[in-house]
Amino acid sequence: MEQILSKYSVSISELKKNPTAVLQNANGASVAILNHNKPTAYLIPAEIYGMLMEMAEDYELIKLVKERENEKESAVKVSLDEL
Repeated sequence: MEQILSKYSVSISELKKNPTAVLQNANGASVAILNHNKPTAYLIPAEIYGMLMEMAEDYELIKLVKERENEKESAVKVSLDEL
């Protein structure tokens, strides 16, 4: 059996019947959407989704900085006066 990573869960049928009630009952928490009693999706508040997207973008930028730090030795050094 798969682990449900949310305090609240509803079936897809229940979500279709009254999505507004599902959101209200969750009080801003995530909701596991179940299909045949297995989680198939998670419904999360828009602000949490935005935070997750920012975190993913930050992670990608950190990876890029670390990659470029490793390439420092092959870079051409130039002083600001030379520019």
